[in-house]
Amino acid sequence: MPFDYTSHFSGAVDSVRGEGRYRVFQDIRRVKGEFPKAVWYKDDYSEKEIIVWCSNDYLGMGQNDCVVEAVKSAVDAAGTGSGGTRNIAGTTHYHVQLEKELADLHSKDRALVFTSGYVANEATLGVMSKILPGLIIFSDEMNHASMISGIQRARCEKHIFKHNDLADLEAKLKAAPADRPKLIAFESVYSMDADIAPIKEICDLADKYNALTYIDEVHAVGMYGERGGGVCEARDLMDRIDIIQGTLAKAFGMIGGYIAANETIVDAVRSMASGFIFTTSIPPSTAAGALRSVKILKISPEMRDQHQERANALKARFRADGFPFIDGDTHIVPLMVGDPVKCKAISDRLIEEFGIYVQPINFPTVPRGTERLRFTPSPFHTDAMMDQLMGALHRVWDEMDLKREKVA
Repeated sequence: MPFDYTSHFSGAVDSVRGEGRYRVFQDIRRVKGEFPKAVWYKDDYSEKEIIVWCSNDYLGMGQNDCVVEAVKSAVDAAGTGSGGTRNIAGTTHYHVQLEKELADLHSKDRALVFTSGYVANEATLGVMSKILPGLIIFSDEMNHASMISGIQRARCEKHIFKHNDLADLEAKLKAAPADRPKLIAFESVYSMDADIAPIKEICDLADKYNALTYIDEVHAVGMYGERGGGVCEARDLMDRIDIIQGTLAKAFGMIGGYIAANETIVDAVRSMASGFIFTTSIPPSTAAGALRSVKILKISPEMRDQHQERANALKARFRADGFPFIDGDTHIVPLMVGDPVKCKAISDRLIEEFGIYVQPINFPTVPRGTERLRFTPSPFHTDAMMDQLMGALHRVWDEMDLKREKVA
């Protein structure tokens, strides 16, 4: 009897459905110049105006007139696609300019642009063991899937340390042979739990045990620091990090990822990482838009201030009304539900009845039992929008019979 392929694929999907974590992608169209407004297409016959509360375009730079104009001008000047990999016709003047701007942003010798932040992590971490024979990688247990994938690709010895746990990290570093190369991989802002790594202390341990440091700043670049260089810039630690990884797809409002490091490290990754070598480069228009966005945010600290004020305003409302959220030190505001079915149901009710779009975050993105709605307020979310959100949440939360904390 022939193998029944279809039943296995169907069974895999049915298993996800049965756990209440089947993902539905909402069909939306953002409205240029009116962020965070968008149009939701529920089906082929109906559309509805909504407010987006879960975008990673944290500062609305994907709607910025200057950035949009830079993209259009580059298309007019150079066309659409890049024409190939970076080695074969895919390095344009826009890419060269962007990498210089990113290197300057992080006070590093050089930067290297990839097609996405995911690829930047996977390709860079994945090639480290080829460059450093006998490498041991120490990885925070809450690192992003792209970092985990890169470390798996490295096929070297690895140790996972408890999240932000310096004692556990040091114990593992201390137990490793002193003469082996070591790399500590961690994030600055952890996007699901809204916390920040003890960067200085990790750097101190790296110095003590002669380890390289690799930090993922994707949820921090553009958002923190005097010029938007991330948490490392805000804490005056960029010189202590060996490899800084960032994205162009969040605060900068485009697509793509990058690393910034010294000349030797970047050249080695450029020369050996297959995820960079064998991939067509981002289009010139994308590079041009990102270049403009980076330049704007370098001189726009007021946007970062406004963004923090809006995030704090939403946290204050959640706190005052007893909603169970993670009250972290970042711009991300996770509202804890703890049940995948209810999390999806709340999301559905909010968009269908109130025109409020916030996507449910379920396993495997977060551990089972910690399902949540992840809010990312921007400088453009007004008090009126927050009023509407709170009114809708009160109604749906109570109807779902979810608990709220007592307010003193």
